[in-house]
Amino acid sequence: MNRRDLMAKGKVKSAEAAALERVAAAAREVQAASAALEAHFSEAGSREPSTLELARFAAAMQELKEARESFDELLTGGR
Repeated sequence: MNRRDLMAKGKVKSAEAAALERVAAAAREVQAASAALEAHFSEAGSREPSTLELARFAAAMQELKEARESFDELLTGGR
C-alpha cells in the first residue's frame, strides 16, 4: 500500500469517526431532552411540557435521524 492509499484510508476513517461522533452527540441530546420531558410525567401534579421542551426533543430526534442517515450513506458509499 502506497502513501496515497494510506492517506485516503485515513481520510475515510476520519470521516467515519466524525460521522459516528455526530450520531453519538445527537443520541446524547435525545436522551437529555427525553429525560427533561420524562420529569414532567413523573412528578405529582406535573405540568404540561413547554413548547420549547417539545421542540428541543423534536429537533434532537430529527438530528439523530439525519446523523444516522448520513453515517449509513458514508458506510454504504451512497448506495
